[in-house]
Amino acid sequence: MKPAEGSTVIGKSVTIRGEVSGNEDLVMDGDIEGTISLPENSLTIGPNARVAADIKVRNLVVYGRLKGTLHVSGRVDLRHSAVVEGDIFGGRLSIEENAQLKGKVELSGAPERQVEVMPPVAHHTETHAGQKPLILESQS
Repeated sequence: MKPAEGSTVIGKSVTIRGEVSGNEDLVMDGDIEGTISLPENSLTIGPNARVAADIKVRNLVVYGRLKGTLHVSGRVDLRHSAVVEGDIFGGRLSIEENAQLKGKVELSGAPERQVEVMPPVAHHTETHAGQKPLILESQS
């Protein structure tokens, strides 16, 4: 896990109790208990982190342990080593194999999202000329 350029990094030996807020991306690899508010920015919970906090961020990537209520306006990524206990309220959710999640998930994507499903690729040189993709629309 390499921090993005311009991110603030809180190392694995740091412990914070209280409120963390800011206007830049944050990589947290230490321990925190309290609240984290970065409504316009991203938060990465590193593999050594142990976080017990209510979180409000744009995007969230979790490698470590996290307990709390998560309000994420964009995307939540739970990586293979993530252990999350709490409710997630977000726009999108991605969970890698072996990630653990215990809690409720409520996703509120775009009201008229469409997903295109393309036909399988032919195993020989045949083409599927004239075939149209299947369009799935959410029913909100």
